[in-house]
Formats: sequence, C-alpha cells, structure tokens
Amino acid sequence: MNEILKKIEEIGIVPVIALENADHAVPLCKALQEGGLPIAEITFRTKAAKESIARVAKELPDVLVGAGTVLSVDQVKQAVEAGAKFIVAPGFNKEVVQYCVDNSIPITPGCSTPSDLEMAVSMGLEAVKFFPAEASGGMKMLKAMSAPYKMLSFIPTGGISADNLNEYLAFDKVLACGGTWMVKSDLINAGDFDGIKKLTKEAVDTMLGFELAHVGINAENAEESLAITKRYAEVFNMPVKEGNSSNFAGTGIEVNKAPGLGKHGHLAIRTNSLSRAIAYFNRTGIEIDMNTAKFKGDKMIAVYLKEEIGGFAVHLLQK
Repeated sequence: MNEILKKIEEIGIVPVIALENADHAVPLCKALQEGGLPIAEITFRTKAAKESIARVAKELPDVLVGAGTVLSVDQVKQAVEAGAKFIVAPGFNKEVVQYCVDNSIPITPGCSTPSDLEMAVSMGLEAVKFFPAEASGGMKMLKAMSAPYKMLSFIPTGGISADNLNEYLAFDKVLACGGTWMVKSDLINAGDFDGIKKLTKEAVDTMLGFELAHVGINAENAEESLAITKRYAEVFNMPVKEGNSSNFAGTGIEVNKAPGLGKHGHLAIRTNSLSRAIAYFNRTGIEIDMNTAKFKGDKMIAVYLKEEIGGFAVHLLQK
C-alpha cells in the first residue's frame, strides 16, 4: 500500500476542513495535532484553500495535509504546488484521477456505486472515498457494494460522527473515516482552537476506546497463584478459572503462576484498534516493546509498553 495511505490508516480519522481565512490554518492544524490527529483535508470549497495548505505544509511539516473537494486537474496542480500530500475528490472525475495516477499523486475519489468501483479498479487505485456515506446507505450499503472488490479499501465520509465512527472503523475494508464534527465552523471562525483540540481528543478517545480489561498479579509459583485467586473469588463471590500460566478470579483479576513483567504485575488495557493505538503511542513518544507482541495468525492481538507505571507493566489487548 502507498505510504501516504498507510499513514492515513494509522491515524484513522481525517478531519475535513473548509477555511475562509488562511490565518486560521496553522493554529487549527496545530490543535488537531495536539489533540492526536496530525492530519487535515483542506477543501477547495473556498478561495483560502491553496494558501492554507501552503502555510500548514511549511509551518507544520509533521501534519499530513491534503486537498479535498478537488474538481479539476488545475486544482490538483495548485494543491500539490502548495504542498498537499494527497488529493480527495467528491466524485469520480476520470481526468483528475488519471492525472494523479500518472504523476504518482495519492488520490481517493468519491465512489457510491459499483460502477464507480469498477473504474477505480480499472485505474489501479488502492482506496476510494465512500461518499456521501450515510446518505448512500451507510454500513449496509458499503458492505454489500464492497463485497466483490476485495482489492479496495474505503474512507467513508459524509454523516460520520462520534456516534457511528467505530461502526465504520470495525469493518476491515475501512481504511479511515473522514469527518467534520471536531472542526466545527463556528469554532474555527471564533478562533476557539482549544475547543477544537478538546473535540479532537474526544474523537481519538472514541476511536481507540481504551478500557481496563484485567489486573495481573505476580505470584511466586502455581500454588501461591491458586491460593490468591481462590481468596479473591471467595471474598467477592467470583468464579475461579485455572489456566496454564495463570488463574483468573472472575474476568478482572489474573494471578500469574510465576513472576511476569512489572514489579507488581500488569494492567491489561483493551483497545478498539491495536495497530492505531501503537501508532498513536509512537507519535506521542510512548515506546512499545514489540518483542512482547503476540499474534493470532498474522494479526497482532497483544503487546506491552516499555514503560512500567506505578510498578505495573501495561499490556495492550485487541478487543
């Protein structure tokens, strides 16, 4: 897969932005970056688009900036000249797509019918924009329409919100989702970038969905492990489940049969997307110990952070 598309997949949410004032571009994208989404699709719906893209590309090189609502080859040229790293179109304009393909410019044209997808496949595209997602039938339509096109990934946009975000992201053919709910026009026009940062953090929290799965306690041996497990089970009226390397009291208390990672044990944290959680932590300077990764087939299902917190190792689990 194209490296830009991989980055978009890792980030998971693409804020779609219409800017009337180019002076807002940098503080807005800085708020997105600090909120956990170092990406922006700045649309060519306004005259400020090209300058906005240029300012972000120059001043915030770690933000992946692209151009949206691109309707012509001339707009593609303007966007790329300004520093756009990817192009998004509302529909399938064959001339625009062909120009981008010929010049190795990542493009995700809008598609809402099998005929659109046929054209995308014929031109060698890896991903398209499913637009307008909700108005076109939502997840039910996407699953039905995409079934014959296993080679394509999708970026649903249009009607996506915090309420349905994870429904889309849970579908394995969805690369990422585009949305506007964290970049509301009234907040942009008011210069309320702290408000945008707050909404962005909430969007990232919704996407990753971190929650405590269980607490792991280190015991010295199997006998001690079972004794501790049974005591928790007795006190809190929980079932005991014995395992090969550990025992569980209920589902929330694990007792290892030998000392494991962490001075006291570990905390297991579930997430909606282990791959996106790892990418998020890498961006924020939190190191992952990939030597601890566990797989089911070719899919990673668990991995530890390198850092111990309060004497506990931290174990990330795929929900």
